[in-house]
Amino acid sequence: MTTLGTKTKYILGLQHVLAMFGATVLVPFLTGLNPSIALLTAGAGTLLFHYCTKKIVPVFLGSSFAFIGAISLVLKEEGIGVVKAGVIGAGLVYIAMAYIIKTYGVERVSSFFPAIVTGPTIMVIGLRLSPVALGMIGYSNGHFDIKGLIIALIVVTSMIAISVLEKSFFRLVPILISVTLGYLASIPAGLVNFEPIKNAGWIGFSPEALHDLTAIPEFSVTGLLAIAPIAMVVFIEHIGDITTNGAVVGKDFFKEPGIHRTMLGDGVATLFAGFLGGPANTTYGENTGVLAVTKVYDPSVLRIAAGYAIVLSFIGKFGAILQTIPTPVMGGVSLILFGMIASVGVRTLIEADLDFGHSRNLIIASLIFVLGIAIDNVVVWKTVSLSGLAIAAFTGVLLNKILPKNI
Repeated sequence: MTTLGTKTKYILGLQHVLAMFGATVLVPFLTGLNPSIALLTAGAGTLLFHYCTKKIVPVFLGSSFAFIGAISLVLKEEGIGVVKAGVIGAGLVYIAMAYIIKTYGVERVSSFFPAIVTGPTIMVIGLRLSPVALGMIGYSNGHFDIKGLIIALIVVTSMIAISVLEKSFFRLVPILISVTLGYLASIPAGLVNFEPIKNAGWIGFSPEALHDLTAIPEFSVTGLLAIAPIAMVVFIEHIGDITTNGAVVGKDFFKEPGIHRTMLGDGVATLFAGFLGGPANTTYGENTGVLAVTKVYDPSVLRIAAGYAIVLSFIGKFGAILQTIPTPVMGGVSLILFGMIASVGVRTLIEADLDFGHSRNLIIASLIFVLGIAIDNVVVWKTVSLSGLAIAAFTGVLLNKILPKNI
């Protein structure tokens, strides 16, 4: 293996920052969390992950899309303190899963989350979020806001154009480029307010970020049940990401350091994010794509990228720029990304080669779709409620275990 020079590592680290940046800051925009804190917790979370995995797994951790709906709802209804507690709960679920995997083995644990459960559940996550994307563009009561629609079309068109380019570095950062183009188009349309940038200092967090950082986690059964159980769905995504990463690198990370350690790394990173007010973390396929293109698998390069993310989070002007990105710009990105989440669920079903001629598969998928999409929340006791997604996922897991295999 060729030894990389220090300058080369720093350049490669910057490339990984570009790959993860768009998705990492998009999640806080869609949920209402602070993007600067998301960058901080992504960078610090990546370093914690590397510590937990013996510094041998070249992975970057960023904001998880699976939690968008739950976090945005809880933040709107109960505040940042309850969101913090919910994300902390998700981190504890990850850690518990890591212990269970180490004790019972990944195969036994995975049996509760086969493709017939995870595929439809992932589809529900994307489909439940689709009205949010349209609302960000300015769609309401059958009408679109013209300015919002034009900006969103610019973003969507640029994302599509960049994504179909062959053998181009730009394919690694379509979100970043399309958001930049949308932002520039929004300026003459009068959709950008530059006052936050003028008022922000060069170094330090904004008052809004400091508020989120210093907020005390508030325990709420409702918030906990809305956010924490989603970690069990992301468990399958984690296994897929680590499998893909190992295939690209040419190593079996299931054996060394072990999938229980990678899951622990996700858990510790998410736990840390919860205390600071960031979104739950997950391993990023975008950065695995960079590994595949560059053929450089040195984990220290990912740690350099994590350092960049931490530094960027402390630059006040940079955080203010992120805050001024118009909602229609992020709505345009969301149109594709939310659809992609649902499409990942479809791909999960296809890759598993499931036969929907069997009533068993039809029953499980049908109930997950209807319960997950139609139900917002169900009050189960006083102020305690369950989200439709949690109900759908639990129903799928239960039916998968009790229904006969041959129906």
